[in-house]
Amino acid sequence: MAIAFCNTTVNMEGRELVEHGTALFPIACYHDELAKSPVPWHWHDELEALIVIRGQAVVAAGRERFVVKAGEGMFFNAGVLHGAWDRGKSKTEFHSLVFHPRLVGGSMDSIFWQNYLSPLLENSGLKYVHFQNTGVNADWQKAAMEKIETAWRCCVHEPAGFEFQVREALSGLIFLLSQKGPGRKAEPSPKLMRDSERIKRMLEFIHSHYGEELTIKEIADSSLISVSEALRCFHGTIGTSPMKYVKQFRIEKAAQLLVTTEKKIGDVGALCGFQDVSYFTKTFREMKGCTPGEYRRIGGRRDDQTGGF
Repeated sequence: MAIAFCNTTVNMEGRELVEHGTALFPIACYHDELAKSPVPWHWHDELEALIVIRGQAVVAAGRERFVVKAGEGMFFNAGVLHGAWDRGKSKTEFHSLVFHPRLVGGSMDSIFWQNYLSPLLENSGLKYVHFQNTGVNADWQKAAMEKIETAWRCCVHEPAGFEFQVREALSGLIFLLSQKGPGRKAEPSPKLMRDSERIKRMLEFIHSHYGEELTIKEIADSSLISVSEALRCFHGTIGTSPMKYVKQFRIEKAAQLLVTTEKKIGDVGALCGFQDVSYFTKTFREMKGCTPGEYRRIGGRRDDQTGGF
């Protein structure tokens, strides 16, 4: 199984469109360098687990923010809005696995699904877990990260019978989460659930229309709310304004185009919503620490100046 790099795109509901693995073996493994390509806000129906192998990542899950250091990891339950960015200039790299629950649970009428997967998917207290190697939970969290790394390496190297080994490692991860992970909490308030759905719709609208002229009213209208409500949702969940998010998202998309295509710099800016080349260059320099031309010449190997959205 080839290692892939994240290329997050979403549909009209903000759900990620990338197919992770195949219908026969629904899992994909990734290796990412966040200084080159941050992981934007997104969500998917699959489970996800990652291990940071270098640097420090700023990882967001819903309204929470975590600094995940080398040797630490994260787990995301299905449907959780999340993203990841390099912290400062730490050149963060991480391994991740995105897999459908049926890889471990089988069909919905199996004992594995009913006793382990269904309770996990429905556990409001287990939306995400920050795995650390110190503290009172260190033993089981280290064991969980070993399971993740084992599954990742098996996917990459494909030894004989690797499919069994991957499923065994991930089954062990799910069992640890079911036994040691956070217990069920009170259901989120209707307000928090409503805000989450609104954010998903607004992010999808931005991700689908970032190359066009956008106004905050259009963004708010995409979720059928007022401008003031859009501002509140963005600040409460993502920690920034809608228009600042748009600008940052455009620059990240432009950076990807600069190193993956031979399009003219002005054309890259225009495709990403910057009709004025000088403004595009100025904004790019502010966020990336160099001009678009310099970024292209060094292949995007420059440290980011920002810590994410």
